[in-house]
Amino acid sequence: AGCGMGAVPVLLVLLAARVVLPARDPLLNICMDAKHHKAQPGPEGKLHDQCSPWKDNACCTANTSSEAHKDQSNLYNFNWNHCGVMPPKCKRHFIQDTCLYECSPNLGPWIDQADSSWRRERILHVPLCKEDCEEWWEDCRDSVTCKENWHKGWNWATGWNRCPWGSMCRPFSEVFPRPKDLCEKIWSNSYKYTTERRGSGRCIQMWFDPAQGNPNVVVAKYYAWKKRFSPVGTEDVAPERDQAVYAVQWSVLLLLPLALVLVPEVASGCGSHGWGSL
Repeated sequence: AGCGMGAVPVLLVLLAARVVLPARDPLLNICMDAKHHKAQPGPEGKLHDQCSPWKDNACCTANTSSEAHKDQSNLYNFNWNHCGVMPPKCKRHFIQDTCLYECSPNLGPWIDQADSSWRRERILHVPLCKEDCEEWWEDCRDSVTCKENWHKGWNWATGWNRCPWGSMCRPFSEVFPRPKDLCEKIWSNSYKYTTERRGSGRCIQMWFDPAQGNPNVVVAKYYAWKKRFSPVGTEDVAPERDQAVYAVQWSVLLLLPLALVLVPEVASGCGSHGWGSL
């Protein structure tokens, strides 16, 4: 009887520890179900040029990363130069945008259903860092386009996107008067303009130095928690919830010394066969 009673607290502590261990979050480290994405993220040793920051854990293949850098890419038959040649300083932002979309495993909290023939899922309202959006707009303000929404409405008669009949090529600064207009409208609200800055842990970066690690991992975790625990219409509930979870974890850690004391007692009282029968 003494043997069984001695084992009970140990089992309770171990069970409590199991309860608070976080399960795998379905919103984290995943690839969306879209045209060129891999089923699961993983290492890709030879991602091309601007896509290389994701090489340690990517949803894209090396071939996809290479295609992302071409003027007339086979990824979507999309031509950046639909109103004349797009300047390199502007084009690099669109390449980086493509790399983020195709390669990032950290967009799970913003994956939404899509009704397109070429993809089942898309991203919606990804909170883009202030600097990423504003630098994109600044470097493209003198570039030229004929459309505000690049997702739809093109003339595809030649197999490549051409400006629809009756449209005019105008500077980006006229089509998109503010950075917010560019980032939110060009891809049907895939991105959301924010005033959050790089390094805040509250916004997704298109640009980052892989030597410093991927900053979007922490951001995805924050918004995954927020999506799970925050009531609709409330902000910043997740940190308090995190504290509550940590409090439970600490309570378990405080009980572990008790387990360490009881384990030798139980072991000596019951012998190895006693543990084996539990």
